[in-house]
Amino acid sequence: MAQQPEGKSMNLTMDAANVFREDVYTDRKVGTIRCLTPVTSDGAPDPSRKATYVGEAQILTPMGAIPVTFEIEADGLADAVKKYEAAAKEGVERTLKEIQEYRRQQASSIVIPQGGGGGMPGMGGGGGKIQMP
Repeated sequence: MAQQPEGKSMNLTMDAANVFREDVYTDRKVGTIRCLTPVTSDGAPDPSRKATYVGEAQILTPMGAIPVTFEIEADGLADAVKKYEAAAKEGVERTLKEIQEYRRQQASSIVIPQGGGGGMPGMGGGGGKIQMP
């Protein structure tokens, strides 16, 4: 959960005009599809809004499983199942790009402080330790 600025209270009020019922479908092998069906605040189906399909998969890495979530543009569950593979591949590619960008940002954030003489350790100048900001 995001940090709240000092003195600000969190808004935990649900949007009654934007409520969904969630149904989960899985083949117990590859992944999961969540169908978010729009409902009114009393739980009745809301035909004025379209259902949303969200796919879920995992990327297995040496550090463990990374969850991947992606939207599937579909007109129904059968259509979402058919489009799952293409949407999952796109979601995995997007996630891998985000991981690479995160690694790049972390690698470029290493700071070597300027020591007394600015020299290298063992060269008579003041060396420093590598610090992460």
